Amino acid sequence: MTFFPFFQATAEAVTNNNQGLSLIGAGLGAGLSVIGAGMGIGRIGGQAVEGMARQPEAAGKIQTAALILAALIEGAALFGVVIAYQIQGKF
Repeated sequence: MTFFPFFQATAEAVTNNNQGLSLIGAGLGAGLSVIGAGMGIGRIGGQAVEGMARQPEAAGKIQTAALILAALIEGAALFGVVIAYQIQGKF
């Protein structure tokens, strides 16, 4: 029930302002980018721990590869958030 005032304010912003839809799109884009990054990093972490449990002697290589992949995913998510905010027109 607490979301209804938020939706009403959003609807008013869209009807009163041409930039309203871009604000909604930027918020959705940034949110989806962060959700995707969280899912990707979580999957990498889980699979890395599982791989280290199966082969403890390869733990160093697995940990290094997982760290590099997590950094790449985080960079892609940051790129998505920056593009979403540029669509919004804040920069």
